[in-house]
Amino acid sequence: MTTPQVPTKFRHFATQLQCSAIALVLMSICPLSALAQTAHEHATVTAEQKSQRGALVRAVREATARFQDVRAAENAGYRLEFGCVSGDDFGAMGLHYVNDTLVGNGIIDVSRPQIVLYEAQPDGSVKLTGADYLVIASSWDAAHPGVAPQLMGQIFHYFAAPNRFGLPAFYTLHVWAWKDNPDGAFVNWHPNVSCQSFVGETTP
Repeated sequence: MTTPQVPTKFRHFATQLQCSAIALVLMSICPLSALAQTAHEHATVTAEQKSQRGALVRAVREATARFQDVRAAENAGYRLEFGCVSGDDFGAMGLHYVNDTLVGNGIIDVSRPQIVLYEAQPDGSVKLTGADYLVIASSWDAAHPGVAPQLMGQIFHYFAAPNRFGLPAFYTLHVWAWKDNPDGAFVNWHPNVSCQSFVGETTP
């Protein structure tokens, strides 16, 4: 398997956003981060919430079904970034194929995820596991003051800066639509996803 080259455009884009809106970040990130989800989902879920969660998973499956073949994702503008993201005790996130244009737009649309998630397989292929919706916090907060991002009832998780990705603070929502996650469909880490078969850079 040929080792994928990790592009730097997304990192440069994120750095520019951080510099241009640092004052706003200092004022708005803290209160909104308190509203965003932590790393684990709540244990108590109502029937309505279960229905919403099921609808979101189905919508993500519909939006990403065409990306079962990673070449389709690449043709749609997605590129591997960050290598393979491993969480040690937390399992892994796997491979992030990022669409920089969609990240730059800062729009949350279930049909257009910013990131498509894959897991490296022993035979050198990659298998679709889900999608990741991501917005840079400073950009989101400027356009939506006092409102934490959410998608079909699911509030995004907040990642402060500095972080393992080298990005400014951001909001993210993983949806494990193609590989069941025993910890929940919308948590950041998947205990049954591994970077073991990935040939290339691993982000710890």
